[in-house]
Formats: sequence, structure tokens, C-alpha cells
Amino acid sequence: MTTDANLTNNAGQGARTIEVDVAIVGGGLAGSLAAAVLTRAGYRIALIDKRAVYPEEFRVEKLGGQQVDILRRLGLLDAFAKEACAFDTTLNIRRGKIVDVSQSQSYGLHYAPMVAVARGLIADPTSLIVDQVLNVTAGRGLQRLTLASGNEVVARLVVLATGMAGAIPHSLGIKRRVIVERHSLAFGFTIAPADGAQFAFPSLTSYGERTADGIDYVSIFPIRGGMRANLFMFRDPNDPIMREIRREPKSTLLRLMPGLRSHLGDFKVIDRVQSWVMDLANVEGHLQPGVVLIGDSFQTSCPAAGTGVSRLLVDVERLCTVYLPEWLKTDGMGTEKIAAFYSDRDKLASDERAFRMAHFRQALTVDAGMRWDLRRRLHFLRRNIRHRVDAIRPGWTARLAGMLRA
Repeated sequence: MTTDANLTNNAGQGARTIEVDVAIVGGGLAGSLAAAVLTRAGYRIALIDKRAVYPEEFRVEKLGGQQVDILRRLGLLDAFAKEACAFDTTLNIRRGKIVDVSQSQSYGLHYAPMVAVARGLIADPTSLIVDQVLNVTAGRGLQRLTLASGNEVVARLVVLATGMAGAIPHSLGIKRRVIVERHSLAFGFTIAPADGAQFAFPSLTSYGERTADGIDYVSIFPIRGGMRANLFMFRDPNDPIMREIRREPKSTLLRLMPGLRSHLGDFKVIDRVQSWVMDLANVEGHLQPGVVLIGDSFQTSCPAAGTGVSRLLVDVERLCTVYLPEWLKTDGMGTEKIAAFYSDRDKLASDERAFRMAHFRQALTVDAGMRWDLRRRLHFLRRNIRHRVDAIRPGWTARLAGMLRA
């Protein structure tokens, strides 16, 4: 916790030196969650971001599955649930026909409010320093961060949570390696029934109908102000279809996915279309004393696979509740400590799954070869059979799967 006791004059020039246990660079979701977990555990934290209020950005807008489980374990879920729109049932369709129905607690919330919730969970609000990091000097001992204001932060560990912004990592010799350039596209917009009523489903996922369209799926779920539509595609960002989606989202969506018409009825798009192009990338040269990377700073994920926030949360949970408490018990912050986090079994599994799912979703969506055509048919057939069996004997397929795993 950064209090006046942690501040000293710097060379008598009016600048300050702020002494903390951990300096976190980047106040998006990853950095803010890490700050919340650590301050609630009693550590002195400096969360440094140039924005006092995180701006509106099109990023993750839904929490579910493993993400909910981790937030619950960290004791943070209730705060997110309070601000979000909760739903637990999703109707899954393809070509207008029901594939199955998912039952899982999920929450719809725009990214900026999501970050605001995370920042609101920081035990000491003065931990947030609105400033810009100009330079980081790192080593086995103390780490020093020079800020644009002239102030300096001295910390035992620096956590880089800068997302895909690479200035500070690059200055440390950490290089971003693009594995697949422009791997996927995501679009976001809000819809509402034209007659002011409500849609007939709590949440809906509609999968692409033709491989040539490059549509993985559109997810429609409740969010404050309406029903949010997240459309995920594997297409060239320069394809004319991208402009059509931005200019005429309703007619373009129904043309590409005519099976949606019977489920949505007459609807309208009530805000502007936002878009996002994602590269698949990771980093090299990251094993350094005194510095650790988390979230998108370390590795990016395919939005369609839904693994980005899961990876982020695994990073936060493992670093802040397992490794960092042990590291701070002894002097120094050498690479032997940092390497333990990067080689953590849960982290490795999460990172590997993210890449694997990115390639799987792309192949399942656009690969027109015989092998993937058969796999695509079997994928949806298995899900539909399981759904039909569960309608007759609820829970039977889950029990059978558990017996087979035992």
C-alpha cells in the first residue's frame, strides 16, 4: 500500500521515490486484477497506468466457465456479478436448427466497466498511479521505474501487464513474435427487438453455415443496454465483407447466416459496430531477473476460442497467490524465481490450450477438406445426440462421461 511513509524526496528536486513490493505496469484487466489480489493480501503495490479511467474498448465482454471459477476462488466474483448481466442458459443453433442447449453461469459486461470493477477491488486506492513509465531498470536486486512525472518507483518485482503494447518490454530486450498474423476478426454491436419486446432466448450462439463465409459463430447475450452480439470470423481484414458488416450489420448478418432469422425475428442494431483484428503471438527473451509478464503481454489468444481471459486469470492466480508470496520471503529476484512461474504446470497447460483451440476453431470453421468436413459434421452431430439423450434422461451423458474418465 503506497502511503506517505513510502515516499521520499528524489535528489531534492521535488520528485518522489515510491517504494513498493510490486510495481505493475498496465492498468487493464490483467494488471488491475493482479493489484486487487495483492493489495487485498496486504502487499504494497504500485499500479501504473496513464489513464485514471479506462477508456471504452472492444475487448472481452463475457465471463463464463473457468473464468467464473477462478474469480470465485479469488473472492472477486460477487463484485463482477453485481455489475454484470447474469445468464445461465444458451441456445446453440446451426442453420436455424438447435444443436444443443448449454447450462453454465455466465456474465455479460463491457470491457471498460469490467476494468472499473477490478480497480474498485484494489484495497488501497492510492496504489493506482496515473502516470507513464518511461524506463525500467531491472536486475536481481531492486527494480527502478522512471515515470514521466519525474517520480521514481522502486520495487522488488515488476509485473508487465501492458497487453499488446510493446514499448516497455521492447526496451528490456523482450521481443514479440507473431506466429499467425491477422489470425481472426471480432465484431461487436448491440441489438434489440424492433417491437420493443424481448428475444425468446436468454442467450444464443449461432454457428457459421458455410466454410466460404469464414464465420465461426455469433454469440448473443444480455448486457446493460440490450443484447450484445459478438461475431467471430476468419477472413482477410481487407475483404469487402468487413465494410459491409460495419455499415449494414443487420442485413449482412442475415445474408451470411439466414438461419438466424427465425430466432431473432425483426430486430435493430442500436449502436455502432466495433471491430478487432487479432494476431497470435508470444514473446522471446522474457526470462529476466526482476520482471514477469502476464496476460496478453506474454501471449495472445484467439477471441473465438474464449481462452484469453482464462489465460489471464490463470496467470494472475498462480503468480499472485502461489509464487509471489514465496518470492518475497527471501532476498533477490533472480531468474530462478521467475522461471518457476513460467514453467508452472497450470500456466503451461493454459497457454498450450489457447494455441491449440485457436488452430482448432479456425480449421473447424474454414477448412473445406474432406477430413475437416467429416470432423465438422461429427462435432455437431455428437453435440446434438447428447442433447437429445439428455432431454430424455437428464444428466445421463455427463454421468457416462465421468465413468469413462474414471
